[in-house]
Amino acid sequence: MILTRRSLLAGTALATLPLDTLAARVDTPPVLPNLFIGTGGDGHTYPGAVLPFGMVQLSPDTDVERWDTCSGYHHGDSSIMGFSHTHLSGTGIGDMLDVLVVPTRGELKLVPGPLSDPDAGYRQRYSDEQAQAGYYRVKLESGVLAELTVTERTGWHRYTYPKGPGHVLVDLSHLVLDKSDEKPLITDAEITVEPDGTITGTRRVFRWAKGRRIFFAMQLSKKPSRIQLYGDGDAPANGTAVKGNRLKAALFFDELGDAPLLIRCGISAVDVAGAKANLAAEANHWDFERTRKAAVARWWEKNSGIHVEGGTSDQQVIMASANYHTLIAPTLFSDVDGRYVGLDGQVHTLPAGQSAYSTYSTWDTYRALHPWLILTQPAQAKKLIDDVIRQTQQSAYGPPVWTLQGKETGIMIGWHGTPIMAEAMVKGIPADYAAAWPGIAKRSFDFAAPDMDNSKGRDLYDAKGYVPADIWWESVSRTQEYAYDDWAASHIARHAGKTAEAQRLLKRSGNWRNVIDSSIGFARPRFNDGSWWKDYDPIQLGHMPKPWWRDYTEANGWQATFLNQHDVYGLIRHMGGDAKFEAKLDGLFNAPSTLPKNAPPDISGLVGQYAHGNEPDQHAAYLYAYVGAPWKTQAMVRRLLTEMYKNAPDGIIGNDDCGQMSAWFLFSALGFYPVDPVSGAYVLGSPLFERVRLSLGGTRTLTVEAKGNRPDTPYVQSVTWNGRPWTKSWIDHATLSKGGTLSFTMGARPNRAFGRDPKDRPPSFDHKPA
Repeated sequence: MILTRRSLLAGTALATLPLDTLAARVDTPPVLPNLFIGTGGDGHTYPGAVLPFGMVQLSPDTDVERWDTCSGYHHGDSSIMGFSHTHLSGTGIGDMLDVLVVPTRGELKLVPGPLSDPDAGYRQRYSDEQAQAGYYRVKLESGVLAELTVTERTGWHRYTYPKGPGHVLVDLSHLVLDKSDEKPLITDAEITVEPDGTITGTRRVFRWAKGRRIFFAMQLSKKPSRIQLYGDGDAPANGTAVKGNRLKAALFFDELGDAPLLIRCGISAVDVAGAKANLAAEANHWDFERTRKAAVARWWEKNSGIHVEGGTSDQQVIMASANYHTLIAPTLFSDVDGRYVGLDGQVHTLPAGQSAYSTYSTWDTYRALHPWLILTQPAQAKKLIDDVIRQTQQSAYGPPVWTLQGKETGIMIGWHGTPIMAEAMVKGIPADYAAAWPGIAKRSFDFAAPDMDNSKGRDLYDAKGYVPADIWWESVSRTQEYAYDDWAASHIARHAGKTAEAQRLLKRSGNWRNVIDSSIGFARPRFNDGSWWKDYDPIQLGHMPKPWWRDYTEANGWQATFLNQHDVYGLIRHMGGDAKFEAKLDGLFNAPSTLPKNAPPDISGLVGQYAHGNEPDQHAAYLYAYVGAPWKTQAMVRRLLTEMYKNAPDGIIGNDDCGQMSAWFLFSALGFYPVDPVSGAYVLGSPLFERVRLSLGGTRTLTVEAKGNRPDTPYVQSVTWNGRPWTKSWIDHATLSKGGTLSFTMGARPNRAFGRDPKDRPPSFDHKPA
């Protein structure tokens, strides 16, 4: 549902403000996001209630057995299982879905039943589904109107029942399922009905974040007529407590039609006391509307950070929705008392004013999501960087890779918490970066240190200059991404006073050369004896000695060839110079869009062999600027902006990956993108709108103008910064982040002279363009 300015004001906290304050706030009201963008197709987002970076994500679950439902929800599924308190946004692996609440009537059913047959279980068909930032509602076939809202650490439910009896099922056996998982998936579960009626509980889950723990404390506005607990095998349990693995509680009410039933639930990863404390601090009243209005107002403030003029109404909604999706993860992980579970498995307590976070999809988000937060949410970025440094100190594996609920999952490759820290340091976010150096050094140089899948082959990478394809899977991508992490780590080493280590890392960051065969101009698997894979085909995923073996990470030879963000001019020279590199880029975007049958679904959104639906080459369109042809960047970026995103449930061409796909849109729609976040530079592209006003935190504002901008004018004719001519095809963060006006003049034909001079091309590596 897309709400209007009028309907939003009628039902939010803004409606209670004095008229003069209200007038000031809504002089230029923000466009509201469409929370259903990304909930269909392969976007893997959810439409429920969450606050910015909140611990609780209270949302409906429609299925748990398909890749489509990694978030627990897929638009178009015909029934809802219930409403759980934790969700992942846009990921390619599923987990969470903790503490499912099922409000219904009639016969008690303890299993959900299949999606194909909702009547076989407690699933319910639904209608009149609506969502706005901070609030969700839906009408269930039982006649129950379900409404959801949140604070940071608590979920709020309001269920309006028809006259007569009803019940609520709390299902602790609910989770994302995968055929490859080893059982048991849930252990150490408990449910207790305490003397004051509070229902508390816990479970340990072995899905993605193996062994993570969740605790909850739940209170109801009305006392149940009776409560029945169920143990393993759905066996009824006597008394007020039950222990086991897969537990449930049924709360029965003789009459629920007299007033809405309210449920408020606090969660914690530490203990039940933490969940109770979170509940007491953030849910000390029973006013659902007060909580809803506060949540909606909080999002209104965030949405007001971007004001857009021009483009289509759908494009403006996509922009607002993309911004919304960048403000969901990482997710809060510390309780109100500052306690949290560290990556060392221990409970720590933070100093006042600091926060711990979960859900770092670093392989995806170092590219654009974290740069976006540094530019537009510097105070939040500071909190995240402090947390990443802590995680680097606490983890046996050093910089975070894909940390979830106090567990390092080791998913994807590299240790990309390093570029997140290095970028923030380069861009002036204050933090104790030297404190992270021992963890970075251990990951970089201590080859006896423990490895997870993400860092296999580090020793060979150091000794041979590449990861051999006949020893480790995804060897080509490992070599390239380890090299980027070395580039990032060299900055932190130098900051920590480790000059020799910085030089070693800087030299090693050139190892990407050892997996780019300059004789054919492609990334190519290389074996331990130094030879290349003989039967090379850039369409294929690699030499495949085993059915699951790949030589690239979610990519093929075409896409991996351009996985170089930090030494672009070195790559250009390695491939034969500007003309050959430009021709190779042309080939990427114009090759037949064919993939092998064993290609993963992540490789999507093809333009030629460029795959916009996945991260490895999302910067590739901007590489034309490095050979003096930014007009080709402009044309391709405009095409991607208009073809890969739409105002519909399937409006994100691939997994949103905790906001990375959305952040690409935001930067590119503004007219610039961080090809190498650690360099501190943004490469100019083609702005989508006529004018965007962007808050940069505090009183700083960036205005981006695009004079003469229309669908048929994607080409930059000239640029000014604060009224002065700007001939470069890039702009640095230090300049942009101060605020000001970046003005483009657009045209229907390319200005091939703009950005062509080598001195106007973007910096890279040694900042000496070829």
